[in-house]
Amino acid sequence: MLNPRIKQGVQVATSLVIAIWIFWFLYKDIEIESLLTQLRSSNWFWILFSLGIALFGFWLRGWRWALLINEEEGSKVTANRAYHAVMVGYLANLLVPRAGEVARCGVLSRTNGISIGHLLGTVILERSIDLLFLIGTIFLAFLIENQLFLSLAVQLVDLDGIGEKLLRNLPILIGGLAVFLIFVYYLFKKFRNHGLVNKLQNFGRQLVSGLKSISTLKNPFGFWASSILIWVIYFMTMYTVSLGIQSTANLTPGQVLLVMVMGSIGMVAPVQGGIGTFHALVAYILIQFGVSEPDGKIFAAIIHGTQVILVLLAGLISWVIMTRIPAWIKPDKQ
Repeated sequence: MLNPRIKQGVQVATSLVIAIWIFWFLYKDIEIESLLTQLRSSNWFWILFSLGIALFGFWLRGWRWALLINEEEGSKVTANRAYHAVMVGYLANLLVPRAGEVARCGVLSRTNGISIGHLLGTVILERSIDLLFLIGTIFLAFLIENQLFLSLAVQLVDLDGIGEKLLRNLPILIGGLAVFLIFVYYLFKKFRNHGLVNKLQNFGRQLVSGLKSISTLKNPFGFWASSILIWVIYFMTMYTVSLGIQSTANLTPGQVLLVMVMGSIGMVAPVQGGIGTFHALVAYILIQFGVSEPDGKIFAAIIHGTQVILVLLAGLISWVIMTRIPAWIKPDKQ
């Protein structure tokens, strides 16, 4: 059996190789001069403005996270300290996919004396809320650009053929679904004491409990308002960059929203910083809007590259600040 560290190293190396391969495959035909020309012709006021918006979004994430953290454990977490921990997490994600969640919990546990378990619980809740908002954003994009959604679906699959097959085999499908649900119920009942089943059940209970606990926060309105604003900021970050680049300056807000959705899906992929997957999905949707393939790829490279530079700079500053804060020492009880 492989050593856990070796196994993790293989997983990280594999994801990095996949990311680099996708990136190389996308950009192997793009000339450097084309990229430089696009950079020189871009309106950098809008691009730099987008970075300012993104930085505020990072701080808002820290503020929202601080609302979830229990003040009875350790010392009170300020919005600024939570922001620095979030940036350390983003920095870690550039090196190891999904490591950021553990990294930001680790640095905050060291400086504020809060258990890793509690912090991870708040991060899981955050991610669950973000997933709900991503689904909601996809639905909103569908409402605004439903014709494009349908045309893309037609390109990818034969909707008419699928519809006919579904209707023809509807009784079989209903019966199969019923059998599947009974089978799942039987498995959960028979193996309810199995470790994996217990973990799934506990995760479900924790998620439901976490959603309920939001209503008991001191500032539930602030939590939901900031969650909405975070996604508005994602959109504004993408929209301001599109204004700064000639090939995308004429995109409508609805089209930019769809580009943002595709980029968000690309960032979810288990590769370092969404490298390759973000570029592929963003370029693909831009081509559907009539943007040339080279310009679509260059747009994806500019917005992703500037965001990575921002995360590197802000993340390193936050890492230095957090490492200089003394470790929290539990006060002696009198």
